[in-house]
Amino acid sequence: MEPDMQRDKQEAVDVISWVSVCPGGLWRVQQKLTHESTQQSSPSTEDDTSCLPNNCPKLGSLCRVRVQLKALTNDADGSTKGNEKLDVTVTELVPTPIVRRQDAPLQVLLGDWIVLRLGEGQCDITEACLEGMRAGEKCEIQLTPVGNGQDSSVHHTSNEDLPLVATVELQAFTPGKESWEMSPAERWEWIKSHKERGGGRFRSGDVWGAADSYGRALKLLIPLCGLAGELEDGSLLEETQQLPSFDQLKMKKAELHSNLSLCQLKLNQPQRARDSAAQATQLEPCAFKAWYRLGQACQKLNELDEAKEAFKKLLELQPDLPAAVKALKEITSREKERNVELGLRLSKMFS
Repeated sequence: MEPDMQRDKQEAVDVISWVSVCPGGLWRVQQKLTHESTQQSSPSTEDDTSCLPNNCPKLGSLCRVRVQLKALTNDADGSTKGNEKLDVTVTELVPTPIVRRQDAPLQVLLGDWIVLRLGEGQCDITEACLEGMRAGEKCEIQLTPVGNGQDSSVHHTSNEDLPLVATVELQAFTPGKESWEMSPAERWEWIKSHKERGGGRFRSGDVWGAADSYGRALKLLIPLCGLAGELEDGSLLEETQQLPSFDQLKMKKAELHSNLSLCQLKLNQPQRARDSAAQATQLEPCAFKAWYRLGQACQKLNELDEAKEAFKKLLELQPDLPAAVKALKEITSREKERNVELGLRLSKMFS
């Protein structure tokens, strides 16, 4: 998710908009948060502070939430059918299993109460809404697809159904932490989880989701590498004893940048792919996959000299690699065509 926050204060209504990642692509989300209470939050743990009025869910919070399409509501103000009073024991919340679908931007079972762990990115739109809500509040969201350069068939919702309008209700949640409040060991566990989830999504064809997971992992890993790099004499502080070494963290960072580059290539984002691959090669000069992806990205951008250098470096690491040999031949052919075209232009200028 890349928030593009735009806030308006009008009659005590917060309007926030951002672009959210879904399996089929990107969606523009507009959220209206009125701070209206649904009067359904009744946590049975009196000493739990997570549901105090000024608190919102944080990373790792288990959130009991319900999402409904506005079409399913029974009146203009969005009040839902079956507005039953629910009794929740906050400490007993268990995450609801969710299978991401290519054709569903909301990713949740509509109309039912479910439990999400904030920060996992399983339901990106819903999670982003929850970050600014308090227990017992409801908000309204409007969703429209964003052009992303992919085949238009990724949006399976018919045009007649767009934009989608839904309500999100947060009943209760458990305490969580901001990333800076976590110990290095806790951040490392989140990083490993995001990387593993990214790999699973990529293999299932959810390239947008994979890129999102790798991006989340990098956001947590970058400051962790900075902490490890400040340690003197290569020794570990007591609080980082459970972490890999600084060199191992750098390799993991390079791997994440390389994986992200692959996703960006498949999403037709060659400039971003080039930048990600370049980061990976700087961190790990022997990362042959990153050199290959750098060459591919530069080739797409018609940066032939840079592409040639990347593939030559790749051949130093993997001699006679067929893909690199083929790429260099293609670049040489394109260079000849470019030189011929340039020669013709020059001859016309001086003739």
